[in-house]
Amino acid sequence: MNVLPKIVFVTGTDTDVGKTVTTAALAAALTAQGRTVAVYKPTQAGTLDGQGDIDVVRRLAGLEDVHEGIRLTHAMAPVAAAALAQVTLPSARDHQAAIQELAATHDHTLVEGAGGLLVPLDEDGHTLAHIAATTKSSPAAAVVVCRSGLGTLNHTELTLEALSRRGIAIAGVVIGSWPRQPTDIDISNRHYLREHAVPLIGIIPEGITTLASAEFRASAADWFRAAG
Repeated sequence: MNVLPKIVFVTGTDTDVGKTVTTAALAAALTAQGRTVAVYKPTQAGTLDGQGDIDVVRRLAGLEDVHEGIRLTHAMAPVAAAALAQVTLPSARDHQAAIQELAATHDHTLVEGAGGLLVPLDEDGHTLAHIAATTKSSPAAAVVVCRSGLGTLNHTELTLEALSRRGIAIAGVVIGSWPRQPTDIDISNRHYLREHAVPLIGIIPEGITTLASAEFRASAADWFRAAG
């Protein structure tokens, strides 16, 4: 796996592309290298069986240093979910302060976004892109998680362009769920991403959220080596 900076913003080309499992895999692989890791989720909107994304990261990566800015009941865009719950979302500055506090005491802080890069996270319309672009006191970069199937090339290129236009460094792209039986489209897209100027740094197999923590942690580094 390529050397990652102190703060890593894990974003996606869309929702449900594998950001959480990628975050868990990065945490496991970095921890196996002897690095200290924290995970921060600015906004959790909706849960599955009461489990938020940081709970999944905790379980899979065996990591206790996981944090949320806010947890909302409804699985919808954060601003809409907060309005429905009649609560106030933390501000972008609140999130940045939490991220910087974690970064001061860890080798790596992984920040997992909600939905895609430009989803508003507070009432002022600030997004993960805004938080990443204005985080200057520690080295930071984004990891973009994408699908393998039809349509992913356009979505991936749009996300990479949005990051580049904002001056946000990009550490690489990860395919968040590689199918057990890939189609010609999946294989063609993987080839395209391998040849891209932005490196393909990870290919995460589908279905691995059912693995026991020990097996997940033992395998995580392989999923990043497989991208080469």
